Amino acid sequence: MEKRIYPEPIESVVSPEPVGRRSFTDAGEAVAALQALYDRNTGFLRDSFAALAQGADPNRRYRAFYPEIGVTTSSYSQVDSRQAYGHMPTPGHFTTTITRPDLFERYLTEQLRIIMRNHGVPVVVSESQTPIPLHFAFLEGTHVDGAIADRISRPIRDLFDVPDLDGTDDHIANGTFEILPGEPRPLAPFTAQRIDYSLHRLSHYTATSPQHFQNFVLFTNYQFYIDEFAVYARDLMAKGGGGYEAFVEPGNIVTPAGETLPFDGPALARIPQMPAYHLKKPGHGGITMVNIGVGPSNAKTITDHVAVLRPHAWLMLGHCAGLRNTQALGDYVLAHAYVREDHVLDDDLPVWVPIPALAEVQVALEEAVAEVTGLSGYDLKRVMRTGTVATIDNRNWELRDQRGPVQRLSQSRAIALDMESATIAANGFRFRVPYGTLLCVSDKPLHGELKLPGMASEFYKRQVAQHLTIGIKAMERLAGMPNERLHSRKLRSFAETAFQ
Repeated sequence: MEKRIYPEPIESVVSPEPVGRRSFTDAGEAVAALQALYDRNTGFLRDSFAALAQGADPNRRYRAFYPEIGVTTSSYSQVDSRQAYGHMPTPGHFTTTITRPDLFERYLTEQLRIIMRNHGVPVVVSESQTPIPLHFAFLEGTHVDGAIADRISRPIRDLFDVPDLDGTDDHIANGTFEILPGEPRPLAPFTAQRIDYSLHRLSHYTATSPQHFQNFVLFTNYQFYIDEFAVYARDLMAKGGGGYEAFVEPGNIVTPAGETLPFDGPALARIPQMPAYHLKKPGHGGITMVNIGVGPSNAKTITDHVAVLRPHAWLMLGHCAGLRNTQALGDYVLAHAYVREDHVLDDDLPVWVPIPALAEVQVALEEAVAEVTGLSGYDLKRVMRTGTVATIDNRNWELRDQRGPVQRLSQSRAIALDMESATIAANGFRFRVPYGTLLCVSDKPLHGELKLPGMASEFYKRQVAQHLTIGIKAMERLAGMPNERLHSRKLRSFAETAFQ
């Protein structure tokens, strides 16, 4: 029998020199300190990995930690009751780990500035006790040759920390996080490792860098909408941008304002699962559009990951089945309630939790429909109906016994049926991201009214362009609102994190 050779024991753990706690009364200086600490610690891990590939001592473990922000309050400070975030609910010590300060610079600066203003206390920057996984230390877009790992004589997990699923969860956002005696309370809805996990998933699913994502996100379940969005954005860029600075397509293909992408420009060899397109403004103030495909699983997957970017709003634009005989193909449905039969969020957000309509979003959508269609007041009811949207997880529900689903749809007063809207709204509620839904009736299966082939082509050509224009105008209205007005108090519980 061949004698098995065991690796030598790990002799020690090597880390960068510890950094002392630093107190700041200026939000910008605090974020700069976070950036310097993050750069140093991730650089240490990358350098250590490279050194091992060149023959460095394989019997040491290399470890570096995420930066951390801490805030301590000692009184029940009275804050502006109109504000949905930016304040601690009780006295105590609050912390959160931080990743990618470069990506979140604007967000972090705003959150810290509001907290310091509301409570009159400094923030403390230090090293946390949470190790940075090696996988998350590499610069975005880095390609690690498999041959390098082959030259390292021990398993990577012996030498570096790797992603830990025990610390990559949504307990804080779900309101199920349990604080042990003596532990600090969470300052933000997501930990650094949870954010890093989603940033890597976003690149994978959308074929665009997280840095390109904008704060106003449109989701759709049809490529027709994406095609129309791309035509609109490219035309806008060719005409100078109209306030937008660039258009980014999958593969991180950037067309700056004032330029035109060549017809034979670069193309992806493989289309991603959920391609994303970004019409960019300074400060991430533009519009991102994602084709999520069909089904609640996709809807949950993409919103789970986009949520860590802390967008200001997301909307669902897509097609639905009209459930009322008085509806016509091409009519719009503005959701103000949801029947949740998607089931993908049942373990995270119980179905008994109501998903409220958000006034700011509803008004923006209704005003956009009125502007684009030229109708207003009572006449607007000719083309748009406000009501309950039902979302299911069975695309072929028509093939089952009709008594069950039809009875539930009738009892709920649902006026439309789809497979994504309630999931997107429910995850918006769960992650405190303002949400809304505007659907277009594309068929009426309960009334035997389906599109014939010729009708379908004409319908999509005509209606998608108008629907998308409405979505863009609604987003531009929302973008014109102050953040503190858009982020509704309806989305906050009585024990919330201070970070939005």
